[in-house]
Amino acid sequence: MKVITVIGTRPEAIKLAPVVLELNSRPDIESVVCVTAQHRQMLDQPLELFEISPDHDLDIMTAGQSLAGVTAKAVEGLDRVIQAEQPDWVLVQGDTTTAFCGALAAFYQRVKVGHVEAGLRTWNKWSPYPEEMNRCLVGQLSDYHFAPTDRSRSALLREGFDEKDIFVTGNTVIDSLLWARKRLDSYKVELPDGLQDSLEGKRVVLVTGHRRESFGEGFINICKAIKRVADEMEDVAFVYPMHLNPNVREPVNKYLQGHDRIHLIEPLTYMPFVWLMNRSDLVLTDSGGVQEEAPSLGKPVLVMRNTTERPEGVDAGNARLVGTDLDVIVSSLHELLENKEAYNSMANVKNPYGDGTTSRQIIDLIARAD
Repeated sequence: MKVITVIGTRPEAIKLAPVVLELNSRPDIESVVCVTAQHRQMLDQPLELFEISPDHDLDIMTAGQSLAGVTAKAVEGLDRVIQAEQPDWVLVQGDTTTAFCGALAAFYQRVKVGHVEAGLRTWNKWSPYPEEMNRCLVGQLSDYHFAPTDRSRSALLREGFDEKDIFVTGNTVIDSLLWARKRLDSYKVELPDGLQDSLEGKRVVLVTGHRRESFGEGFINICKAIKRVADEMEDVAFVYPMHLNPNVREPVNKYLQGHDRIHLIEPLTYMPFVWLMNRSDLVLTDSGGVQEEAPSLGKPVLVMRNTTERPEGVDAGNARLVGTDLDVIVSSLHELLENKEAYNSMANVKNPYGDGTTSRQIIDLIARAD
């Protein structure tokens, strides 16, 4: 059996790395890794950490690239790779443009598609954009749906997918997180510009934000909220590894640069990011992956989105939707930083997204497939 794993962005690399490692451990499976490099710089770091060397690198990223441009180049490149390799399966992850293109190119070549992290839905095609439609389209093209939770399985059944092709496996991001956490004690973490020392004695809020739907006023509100709380609480430090997108960096630098308790840093490699998440007291994010990871580390999550395709964390009590409303973000941060009971009610929650065996389950299912 031959399996191609398609990877385009940093989150995909993190979430598919344990799948690739599992594939590599199976002598009866030939594993091929193809990267589109939809995000070049942020993709390479986790691949190096997990010691994954791509067999094919399409290197499609260009400055100012459009979604249409990414789609066209990715489909063409992946079509060539799939035609040359003639795999039995193509694995794609999540909801990126690369995932959609991988599934589409495999369909054109009549190759079976396995969708890792299937069934996430907001049922609002504009939120998150373009991810909601990407994952819906990948679902239509997939043969096996690896759903992280019962709720995502139910979403797929609601849309008419055959229950025999849906498997609840947990989420591979937990496999990666537990892999990394085991290595933290022996890993020498180096944060930029003496950041480690400056966090001594401080409570830490880790911030990640990059969603397209928040560009403009949304990001301005987020930045103003962070600054207000930093001004009001002298024992709290904010750490914001900034996404490379200029639509993120412009407002973040404009409103937050120069504050002695707001640390704007370059994107971190995976191990320092896990260390920082583990060091933090709570997380302010619009990232799907972070919503899944933080419960395993006991960190409350404030989600800067109006909808989430990961409601399990909200239902369990570990995550709370705060959108991009300035006052809601400020009041929620104050509540968790000042009310120990409210904090503990969110921190002490079992992770609903898996136990670290997801990758093995997925490859077992593919190996037994007809």
